[in-house]
Amino acid sequence: MQIAERTVHAGPDAGADAWTGFLAAPVHGSGVGVLVLSGSSGRVEEARCRLLAREGMTALSVRWFGGPGQPPGICEVPLETLVSAVEWLRTAGARRIGVLGTSKGAEAALHLAGLHEGVHAVVALSPTSVTWANVGPGRDGSLHPHRSSWTWRDKPLPFLPYDSTWTPAEPEGGPVSILRWYEQSLLAFADRVPAAAVPVGGAGDLVLVAGGADLMWPSLRFAGELAARRRAAGLPVRLITRADAGHRPRLPGEGPAAPSGRFRYGGSPAADAALGADAWPHLLDALRGAGRVTQPQDSSK
Repeated sequence: MQIAERTVHAGPDAGADAWTGFLAAPVHGSGVGVLVLSGSSGRVEEARCRLLAREGMTALSVRWFGGPGQPPGICEVPLETLVSAVEWLRTAGARRIGVLGTSKGAEAALHLAGLHEGVHAVVALSPTSVTWANVGPGRDGSLHPHRSSWTWRDKPLPFLPYDSTWTPAEPEGGPVSILRWYEQSLLAFADRVPAAAVPVGGAGDLVLVAGGADLMWPSLRFAGELAARRRAAGLPVRLITRADAGHRPRLPGEGPAAPSGRFRYGGSPAADAALGADAWPHLLDALRGAGRVTQPQDSSK
């Protein structure tokens, strides 16, 4: 399929919700629009947008922090920034809107669907079931005190702070796993977990994708909690898992994720690709609005 691509941005009247992004779309247009959100890397997901465009969808990935007029870190990021991107897709001709988010982007996607009526489907790769404190500095340039990652209508969303007593197990200077930090923080601030729960409503279709060997945070546990809440509410959900995959599932057509000198993500290139391949048909069905699966699936069995 022939696709067109270009850089796009919110209009000059966007103010605090301004963004710049990358658009890939079939040359003849599409009624399906997908907002693609990266994790804490802040990357604009150009390659992933091209993948979706070749499947007949209009795909937009935006910078939602670290850009002009935005918080430098994931600290009190206005979710209205993402609403602006969704509405941009709608004005571009999309009648069905999906959001594909990874890690912190999945956290944002679930909040967006819960707060904004215009989202029909969410695909959450390596998600969390609770809202976390900031990753990086806020507009004041400070990391502390801990603040929410997100705001809605100028109010911070309830969140879990990080336990300041945690220290990494790995030798200094090499990549570290922060999985235990998240697990320790869940225990230390257990009384704040209910208020910080990530919403599971809003979107008509939800696909959760998680690996059991994730070394960044316990995404398999989180995905299971999200799926359980979704089923308890009588809403459809697809849970795609693989025991040996890590934090970065790779979709068909994507190469292995680049190695990191800072973090250990877990999994392996083969396992991460296998999880992405198993999730792919469910991802496409949800974004296009076809079919529903209500029972969890472990693709490693």
